[in-house]
Amino acid sequence: MTVWEDLVGQHRTVETLRTAAGGHGMTHAWLFTGPPGSGRSNAAIAFAAALECEQEDPDAKGCGTCPQCHTVLAGSHADVTLVRTAKLSLGVAEVRDLVRRAAMRPVGLGWQIIIVEDADRLTEQACNALLKAIEEPTPHTVWMLCTPTIEDVLPTIRSRCRLVTLTTPTTQDVAAFLVRADGVDPGLAAYAARASQGHIGRARALARDEGTRNRRREIVGYPARLTSLGACMTAAANLADVAKEEAELMTGELDAREKADLDTAYGVVERGRRPREYGPALSELEKGQKTRAKRRVLDVVDRGLMDLVSVYRDAIAIGMGVPGTLVNEEIRGDVEQVARTSTPELNLRRIGWIFDAREQMLEFNVPVPLALESMMVALKVPG
Repeated sequence: MTVWEDLVGQHRTVETLRTAAGGHGMTHAWLFTGPPGSGRSNAAIAFAAALECEQEDPDAKGCGTCPQCHTVLAGSHADVTLVRTAKLSLGVAEVRDLVRRAAMRPVGLGWQIIIVEDADRLTEQACNALLKAIEEPTPHTVWMLCTPTIEDVLPTIRSRCRLVTLTTPTTQDVAAFLVRADGVDPGLAAYAARASQGHIGRARALARDEGTRNRRREIVGYPARLTSLGACMTAAANLADVAKEEAELMTGELDAREKADLDTAYGVVERGRRPREYGPALSELEKGQKTRAKRRVLDVVDRGLMDLVSVYRDAIAIGMGVPGTLVNEEIRGDVEQVARTSTPELNLRRIGWIFDAREQMLEFNVPVPLALESMMVALKVPG
């Protein structure tokens, strides 16, 4: 199994990266763009593995079986740095550390590779620090930046990168991947592929976890039930509570482990007392954890908003008489009810209101409960 196998529905991208890894069209900076779930970071990691691969045949780069490929895919390769953040932004201090690492010679015979998974979260100062490194590259360094769109990075940065654009995989490609890679039942795989709207990670979560499927069913059922002000307020509160609970499940264990590691590092456990340096370190840790928890909540809410959007898109399709399978085929009756009590134009406006709420929370820091309440009231069924 090669490193390219998990890049679902990205045949053109795979061909481009394989050719570059084989020595044709290689450059020092790459910009991977594509919608959420399309596999931007997976493509960058696969490309990094191919660049470090031990195979001498250019066509065999990215074999997936040699030690170099294995360590890159496992995240333990000495010359490949993957930057993931759960924070709201990536600051200049973090980027300067990366720039210093990029200037070092590789431990092995390959490349020094820096992959920034969330380059769209770089602060302005961080972008300026990164720009200088990309403008004056060392011959052994490769930068790989991952963003949803090319507009998410400065024009001066993207002009110095080779662009790799990933597309949303088809439902058929995602379902086939779930069956092949995870052994998912074909019926469940088809549902997960439709419900995820081409998001590979989301499709896997839906296929593997019944709780995830139940939470989605609850959310996509909201549009047909928003018939009163009370129903709107209840739906907003439920979505906010579910997001908070799910975020706490994801971060609680990690927070506790980080706190235990800090206590051990400062000898709090062994000596039973706190050194002077412990207080500031604990404060910094808790600050970072609070920021990460906030981001997790926003990520969960954002996922719920996209599920709501899928219902209104289905209602538009029904209202316009568009044939084909719905994203939410399993609740077609509810979707038809939404279509009967509205118009395609109204449902298009509803989608706009959902994206307005999303922008308020992600860009303008409006409290989640307040933004959701306002949005649900706007989505209320007329009458």
